[in-house]
Amino acid sequence: MKNLVLLVVSLVATTAFAQTPATTTVDSTLNLPKSIFKNVNPRNYSNKGKFYFHWGYNFSSYANSDLRLYGKGYDFTLKNVVAHDRPTPLSATYIDISRLSIPQFNFHFGYFIKDNYSISLGWDHMKYVVDVSQTVKITGNIAPSISEPAIDASAYSGRYYNADFTINPDFLTFEHTDGFNYASIEVERYDDAWHAKKGKMYLAMETGLGAGLVVPRTDVRLLEVGQNNYWNVAGWGISAKAGAKLFFNKHLFFQGSLKTGWTNLSNIRTTGRNAIDKAQQKISYLENYWVLGYIL
Repeated sequence: MKNLVLLVVSLVATTAFAQTPATTTVDSTLNLPKSIFKNVNPRNYSNKGKFYFHWGYNFSSYANSDLRLYGKGYDFTLKNVVAHDRPTPLSATYIDISRLSIPQFNFHFGYFIKDNYSISLGWDHMKYVVDVSQTVKITGNIAPSISEPAIDASAYSGRYYNADFTINPDFLTFEHTDGFNYASIEVERYDDAWHAKKGKMYLAMETGLGAGLVVPRTDVRLLEVGQNNYWNVAGWGISAKAGAKLFFNKHLFFQGSLKTGWTNLSNIRTTGRNAIDKAQQKISYLENYWVLGYIL
């Protein structure tokens, strides 16, 4: 995963905001910019000033992360916790309009500020599930009775320092499955890489940077007490992406991309006792998404 993250970041660093002086094109009045792949752009139209949107689905993977849970009578950190995504099995769900938002989806709405630059608002609906059972290191303390109203924690009470600890379902289940949502604003750059000899089809590389808020709906059971919490702004994140965009004509396109991101969640809801019990976590992820889009 680290190699893929480095690949995406390096692509963004070398291309996303490189200087692109104007060049001569087939239609010089369009003043289409240079691509890093081509000195002359043969397109006879520009995307500048147009709106677009896309919708599609994703898979994601996560780096191990430390998970801190704290409240009345306890404050402990589970270290290097392993987690995975939860993609919906291929089914009619993906084409049923009433259930389109159940799988891990991506929606973006954007505007081309130049032919080769756009700015977009996006909602990446990923899912994050802590693996159980797994053995991790734990540091912190757990009293015999925790939270309020009291939860019996006597089976796990004690002071821990980098001790081996098995996360079992009767102790903790933890997931952002409705979901691990990243609401972002992103800036994208496009470099034409290939054009069909006839027609308006072409292929472009897209790179971009983003930042935004993490709005999870977190489902937690701590010692079998908890709930599927309501959505809340739990933190913030930054991201970088690179991918390929196939334009079939002036309007329709298909895109496949890799996005890597880092998030800081300092206000995670857990048992539903929001004034008492909370969690904190920093999550790094790699997301692979495929979308179909339309330029208005």
